[in-house]
Amino acid sequence: MLKKKKTEVYALGQHISMSAHKARRVIDQIRGRSYEETLMVLELMPYRACYPIFKLIYSAAANASYNMGSNETNLIISKVEVNEGTTVKKLKPRARGRSYPIKRPTCHISIVVKDISLGEYIDRDYLAWLKKPRWKNKYKDMIYMDSSGGVWDKK
Repeated sequence: MLKKKKTEVYALGQHISMSAHKARRVIDQIRGRSYEETLMVLELMPYRACYPIFKLIYSAAANASYNMGSNETNLIISKVEVNEGTTVKKLKPRARGRSYPIKRPTCHISIVVKDISLGEYIDRDYLAWLKKPRWKNKYKDMIYMDSSGGVWDKK
């Protein structure tokens, strides 16, 4: 019986003090990219969420090289997800003895890194599909009407 070699390694970051929505804005840019390209993208993006995500990806690559002995050039980010964590609630004193609630959201980030040189064959068309933009203009030869009733072609 042949045993299938494990090709995926993950890293978890829990209770990171930022909104899950802000972390997802960065995560959507790196899903499906190679490890080296991801590090370059994260260094150049101007968001605060980039630093903890950068550390997690670096940690996942270290896990892959330690556990599987894989090279960092063969790694791609196969799965990334951001979930909402607990919300830290505090009370801030205000005028006339009142209090004002402060809510600090946290999030949990999990990053799965896959080694493409081991075991499973990854279709090149699938990688090309990940890279290309999702939107596509289907209607290239459309006829438009303006508010005055005039008709013109878009070509």
